[in-house]
Amino acid sequence: MEAPDTDPPRQPQWTAYGTRAYRRISLALFLAGFATFSLIYCVQPLLPEFARDFRVAPGVASLALSLTTGLLALAIFVAGAFSQMVPRRGLMFASMAGAAVLNLVAALTPSFALLLAARALEGLVLGGVPAVAMAYLAEEIDPAHLGRAMGLYVAGTAFGGMMGRVGMGLATDLTSWRGAMGLLGALDLAAAVGFALLLPASRNFAVVRGFDLGFHLRTWRAHLRDPRLLRLFTLAFLLMSVFVALFNYAGFRLAAAPYHLGQTASSMIFLTYALGMVASSSAGRLADRHGRARTLAVGLALLLAGIALTLSASLVWIVAGITLLTIGFFIGHSVASGWVGRVAQGAKGHAASLYLLFYYVGSSVTGTLGGWFWEHGGWHALAALTAVLTLAGFWVLASLARSSRVAA
Repeated sequence: MEAPDTDPPRQPQWTAYGTRAYRRISLALFLAGFATFSLIYCVQPLLPEFARDFRVAPGVASLALSLTTGLLALAIFVAGAFSQMVPRRGLMFASMAGAAVLNLVAALTPSFALLLAARALEGLVLGGVPAVAMAYLAEEIDPAHLGRAMGLYVAGTAFGGMMGRVGMGLATDLTSWRGAMGLLGALDLAAAVGFALLLPASRNFAVVRGFDLGFHLRTWRAHLRDPRLLRLFTLAFLLMSVFVALFNYAGFRLAAAPYHLGQTASSMIFLTYALGMVASSSAGRLADRHGRARTLAVGLALLLAGIALTLSASLVWIVAGITLLTIGFFIGHSVASGWVGRVAQGAKGHAASLYLLFYYVGSSVTGTLGGWFWEHGGWHALAALTAVLTLAGFWVLASLARSSRVAA
């Protein structure tokens, strides 16, 4: 079977740092990151509300989040192939707007089954944003300044994740969970419109005519056979594994003796995402200036130091540890995701979708596995698990740095 026809190759027309187009792209992708992650995680603080209002068990209530993230992982992978056939900007706008409307629908549903259906569709629809956003930046931004732009996009995801968790809890206290979800849906619909108005059309993206499954399978296989990309995908798995496992069970620890923090107080730990925003944008500049390997090593070191601090019985040191590991995670994710765009030789959407597939698999697999460690060994066992994963990250990074030097 022949490969799909493509537009003739052209000399890349990079968008340079400091130009008006660069600022528009950066702001538009910040809005995309905010909308995507606020919509994904907005239900996390609302799970007790769902359990009470719909009279379902807590585990059943959690499906409002797990269905979204599970289908998101699948949708991102598929979007990597589908995105080659349609303009980048149109696909991302349709995904953002569609998901915001579905959040409005979820706020109005009379039954929990319909709410779950809306949330599941939300995950599928949102798959058109993350991988495509990473590919767009890698295709359009001057490679010398790609780290800055990718860092700002990741900062938008951090801000969205924070607002989706902390902001929804506060809005629910002022109105109701339905009012809070409706408010967020309207806000993210406005963000989608702003995104469409700001983002310039792609200049370096060649649309693929037709769909050839064999072509996509060969492309994914080629990316997986690239040792540098495979190591970056592994780092995505490890970084998200550590971050989600620790955050999933930090609330359980803080709610138990001797802390006995309430839901509102314990949810304040998500305010550390604000520092993640700063770390993401700073990491891009540091990577451009000092090298990606060194900057990513700093992120892993902060992760490890944060894990160690959470072993303290002092609430102050626990919060300090959570702060450090949050900064470390966002530095690592910002640098690794930008590195994928630099390494991938063509079909960057496919490479980005593989990166995010590994990323979300780490979230679901280790997030669940961490529960076994928490239940059978407490926080010390969970900390040991995440420390081992972080040390594995150092090993993968060292191997990646060596292979990158050889490739250069």
